[in-house]
Amino acid sequence: MQDIPAPSEILAAVARFLKDEAAPALSGHLAFQARVAANALEMIGRQSDLAPAAEANELARLKALLGEDGNLASLTAELSRRIASGEFDLATPGLADHLWATTLAKMAVDQPTYAAYRASLAERRDGEKDI
Repeated sequence: MQDIPAPSEILAAVARFLKDEAAPALSGHLAFQARVAANALEMIGRQSDLAPAAEANELARLKALLGEDGNLASLTAELSRRIASGEFDLATPGLADHLWATTLAKMAVDQPTYAAYRASLAERRDGEKDI
């Protein structure tokens, strides 16, 4: 389906309105709440745009790392179990890369302007590691 505007474009337009029009016209707590609402809408837009590919990549990495098939939730639980039991640690091939890639993908949705995220992303790109 190619309906225009896309949901993320609608969310972005409402967020811009809240930040550029509503928040400056408000004061105190209401202005703050308008900015919070705008930030939430922007995050939902990024989630909508980025999450499907990020989750598919995460699932593929988990399947390779664990040598098992399953869904994202079950494989994440299995990875957590193996880490907690000591079966996996940072010396386990592929684990550190998986954890970094998963963290960076989540940061792309949650805090894409966070300085440490941007620096880590640039560092990984310079090292040609895919998130």
